[in-house]
Amino acid sequence: MNNSPKTDKQLLSVSQLNRRAKQLLETHLALVWVSGEISNLAKPSSGHWYFSLKDSHAQVRCAMFKGANQRVRWTPESGQQVSIRARVSLYEGRGEYQLIVEHMNIAGDGQLQQQYEQLKDTLEAEGLFSEEHKQPLPRYPQHIGVITSPTGAAVHDIISVLKRRYPIATVSIFPVSVQGVNAAPEIIAGIRQANLLKQCDVLILSRGGGSIEDLWGFNNEALARTIYQSDIPIISAVGHEVDFTIADFVADVRAPTPSVSAEIATPDYLDLFQLIDHYQDRLQRTHEQRLHREKERLTFLRKRLRHPGQAIRNQQQQVKYFRQAIISATGSVLQQRQTRFERLAQRLLNQHPKKLLGQQKDRVTGNVKRLHSAIEQLIDKKQQQLARKAAVLDAISPLTVLSRGYSITRKHDDGTIVKNSRQLSVGDSISTKLSDGHIESTVTNIPHRQHI
Repeated sequence: MNNSPKTDKQLLSVSQLNRRAKQLLETHLALVWVSGEISNLAKPSSGHWYFSLKDSHAQVRCAMFKGANQRVRWTPESGQQVSIRARVSLYEGRGEYQLIVEHMNIAGDGQLQQQYEQLKDTLEAEGLFSEEHKQPLPRYPQHIGVITSPTGAAVHDIISVLKRRYPIATVSIFPVSVQGVNAAPEIIAGIRQANLLKQCDVLILSRGGGSIEDLWGFNNEALARTIYQSDIPIISAVGHEVDFTIADFVADVRAPTPSVSAEIATPDYLDLFQLIDHYQDRLQRTHEQRLHREKERLTFLRKRLRHPGQAIRNQQQQVKYFRQAIISATGSVLQQRQTRFERLAQRLLNQHPKKLLGQQKDRVTGNVKRLHSAIEQLIDKKQQQLARKAAVLDAISPLTVLSRGYSITRKHDDGTIVKNSRQLSVGDSISTKLSDGHIESTVTNIPHRQHI
């Protein structure tokens, strides 16, 4: 019988415990900056570095793999004070936590590196590094400005490459300090001066390599905003290929070295000569092809176009033929030709513009006469219609009735027409209208009224 106490707790193996611990460390402590003294530095043939980082109270194991330590431009030694940027991890085999180093600076660089990362994150969030704000470089610059130290190696490398690749460009040097507290203000002034002059097509901002302190002037926020606001595209070539400054991120183009910046800014004149030769060959071929087409077209037109001399000779042959025909023809043939000639002459005469104009004039004159005749006929017709209507009106006119012996009698006092004797009384004054005048009378007697 098993008397062991029952438990619901999960049992972990050592490897499971170490794995979970590693996951917790890597999740909750992603990247950290740590300073301390290097001890027990080992550099095996694999190219990786293994060492401990310690202070007066503790130490921690560190590993810096080959891909990361190749970016360190100085040789670390045991006993040196350094600052590292590392990922916290755990070596499961021994159950020891360790730091996987990604970047290493000599003591004092760590604080600068933090400032660099903070400024980089701020400017990137504002969009100063965005590709959509970067200006394209001119394909064939005529004037190139170089902002760098006039005594450094970078300016000689740039000028040498420009003379070799693109000697036709004008190069202006804007001398500035590229190291120290005056570097950023002088570089800002140089960029603003170039924009004010408006002579340069592109600017190269450059210096040689160095430590983070040497390059610190190019990590200046005011300089970054000046580069961003420049109307002239800027190529940044600061330090060596592994060096990245804030100026590199905000510039329109980043070159890994000063020499490469000159190559980026210009085409190779030998390539231009080849391009010109190519275009010249194309132009010549095009010209020759067009000339050949025009010659073929001219030959075709020449075949279609007969020379006037040939036409004259053809006419002379026809004249000779007709002369012989006339001589050999009989009188009837001559008469037929004469008749045909007269008929053609008459047809030509009939088609003469003067005759056609006369015909049109006669046609217009005839139309005018017919129009006048139609108008006169219309007037006569209307007058006859008017006369008939006047006769009808005259026939029914009261005056016409009066002329046949009738009259119209009205009461004098109110002008009422007297239609029967019942309207009158003895003593009434009446007026009688006759065809040639009227008479005034007084009713003296009204005979016995009879109904008719």
